Amino acid sequence: MATNRYGAACATCSTYVAPGEGVLTRLDGAWTTYCRDCEPKPAAPVAGAHAGWHRGPLAAFDLETSGVDPATDFIVTAAICDAEGVGHTWLVHPGDREIPEGATQVHGISTEHARAHGRPAKECAEEIAQVLAGYLAAGTPVAVYNAVFDLTLLEAELRRHGLRALAERVPALGPVVDPLIIDKQLDRFRRGKRTLEATSAFYGVALADAHTATGDAAACLRLAQELGARYPKLAATDIHTLHNDQRAWAAEQAASFRAYLDRTRPGHGEHIAGEWPVIPADTAG
Repeated sequence: MATNRYGAACATCSTYVAPGEGVLTRLDGAWTTYCRDCEPKPAAPVAGAHAGWHRGPLAAFDLETSGVDPATDFIVTAAICDAEGVGHTWLVHPGDREIPEGATQVHGISTEHARAHGRPAKECAEEIAQVLAGYLAAGTPVAVYNAVFDLTLLEAELRRHGLRALAERVPALGPVVDPLIIDKQLDRFRRGKRTLEATSAFYGVALADAHTATGDAAACLRLAQELGARYPKLAATDIHTLHNDQRAWAAEQAASFRAYLDRTRPGHGEHIAGEWPVIPADTAG
């Protein structure tokens, strides 16, 4: 949905809706105007029982970190789980680095706790890469919500510790399933947040222990399965084709957001990366 640019009668109550005072929603290929009181509530498509990649082997990966810069921040906790119920978790010792208070307020892990209970960062990074590479080498898709953040940060952490990059362990670094990219592509005009929490709620996925790596990875796994169940054409797409489709969609979405910023905030100076699922090291900063 979008804000109406032109005045029109509300499709439900027939009240005149002045420009900018209502919403537009696309129904049956046509844009329809509603007043705010009659604005239709978006609903996810009904899940079906069709076959597809979502019903096969699938894993999910999530990081909780020291901040939001994938080039400079570091891993605090990590989790990988799969559709068979296998799970792996890591709590990382930060060494002489400090976990900012703002990050602790999000995921609940303080510097003191991580130092008391965490394992060496180099060991954890290597194990995370090994487990992920194992799934990908076996052809198992790995679901990662906003993959470009988690995977770029992991690659930076591997470089930081002199370890082989994930991209060197698996030639194509895929297949990756990114519910954020897919949801934005398939439901472009839905208003509201696209956080893991909000998107999970929209598709009826329970998110227990939000902002923990274990809880977020489990929700991401279920969300990927739900997207496949609710969009038959998506489920029928070859998983490697879908991986490449997401790369193109991510570039399109970044270009669209960049154009929006250029239009609404001239001179904003923000770099909007269009690469996916990893920002190359020479541009990640």
